[in-house]
Amino acid sequence: MSIALVLLAAGKGTRMESDRPKVLHKIGGAPLLHHAMLSASALEPERTVVVTGHGTDLVEAAAKAFDADATTVLQAEQLGTAHAVAQAKDALDGFDGDVIVLYGDTPFISTETLDDMIKARADHDVVVLGFDAADPGRYGRLIMDDTALSKIVEYKDASPEERAVTLCNSGVVCAKRTVLFDLIDAVDNNNASGEYYLTDIVEIANTRGLKATAVTCDEAETLGINSRAELAAAEAAFQRTTRAAMMKSGVQMQAPDTVFFSYDTVIGRDAEIEPNVVFAPGVTVESNARIRAFSHLEGAHVSQGATVGPFARLRPGAELAENVHIGNFVEIKNATVDEGAKVNHLTYIGDAEIGARSNIGAGTITCNYDGVMKHKTTIGQDVFIGSNTMLVAPVTVGDEAMTATSTTVTKNVPHGAMAIGRVDQTNKNGMARKLFSMLRAKKAKQAKD
Repeated sequence: MSIALVLLAAGKGTRMESDRPKVLHKIGGAPLLHHAMLSASALEPERTVVVTGHGTDLVEAAAKAFDADATTVLQAEQLGTAHAVAQAKDALDGFDGDVIVLYGDTPFISTETLDDMIKARADHDVVVLGFDAADPGRYGRLIMDDTALSKIVEYKDASPEERAVTLCNSGVVCAKRTVLFDLIDAVDNNNASGEYYLTDIVEIANTRGLKATAVTCDEAETLGINSRAELAAAEAAFQRTTRAAMMKSGVQMQAPDTVFFSYDTVIGRDAEIEPNVVFAPGVTVESNARIRAFSHLEGAHVSQGATVGPFARLRPGAELAENVHIGNFVEIKNATVDEGAKVNHLTYIGDAEIGARSNIGAGTITCNYDGVMKHKTTIGQDVFIGSNTMLVAPVTVGDEAMTATSTTVTKNVPHGAMAIGRVDQTNKNGMARKLFSMLRAKKAKQAKD
């Protein structure tokens, strides 16, 4: 059966106290919208429609960034969830399959749960996702008759007996496209909020002799984000789950609570992650690599046996080969460091290639920016770069070459050559004592004044 997705992402999120659309606030380095799309993407949907409203241009751009084929439609007025889904009707014209309605601010619903809903659809016309709530609060209640779902009652409209029910509505629905939109057409706004509730389709389906049921999942999957506090709680939940999954897959962490992952972090078996490491999006760390304490990685690839840190920063485009050493207070950006090379201390390597087994001394800088354009530094194999070397790009240092300490390299260095580019030292006898005497006298005079 073909699947289409409708993701509701029109809400402003007033309680977030933010100018940013609610679904663009991030967990694990990715917008809430991307998390919702990610779980559903495993279903290989034939079509994806994102319903936008507040900040429509920003939400549309985010949706397209995740899935270039996604369609966006505008809900100009927020008149309820059924009204929101109705905006997707034309975009799904001609689609012959099931539609799953998801929410851009509900990031944790799993692919397995969505699979359960699809399986239940084989025997039912409408499938709703529910959960048993520890504290049902103001959630809508699912009123069951054995395995049949008779209706969904919003808290505002529920009787005391109905409010006592703990099976709650997540809002996620699955139905055949034709059935879904036929039922939505029959929804009215005769309720306490004056809104068109998607939940009303269940009762309408039953009056038409259609079969409705509920599939349940863990309450944690249905966590919706409406405030900064809930966003922080969701981030904490994401990190807990990810840390547990990493350790289960064989990643070593001495202090897992201090390590922070992104939604797409990939770490191989027997890799070691020391305390206080942050993985921003786009990082892969291969098996047996070691990321030492207080390092920050983003958009980087670390190969087997490599060591990074402590106190290192890998920026986007950093590519480390096997057994590379990146040491303390080193920054790597848009650069490849080949097998066995070492960049151990207080160094910036940007827009560069470093050959195998080369050693980059402390205080080295690849001067890659002229104020307008970026330029590349190429360092060959088995090169020794002396401490405090400035490499003014574009420049190439040949294989088995070296630079003297405090050299400024402005011309290519041939294979096997040694570059020395510094001003000759001159010693002025007695000048230090004379200068200090003058400065102390000046300071004493200023103190009196």
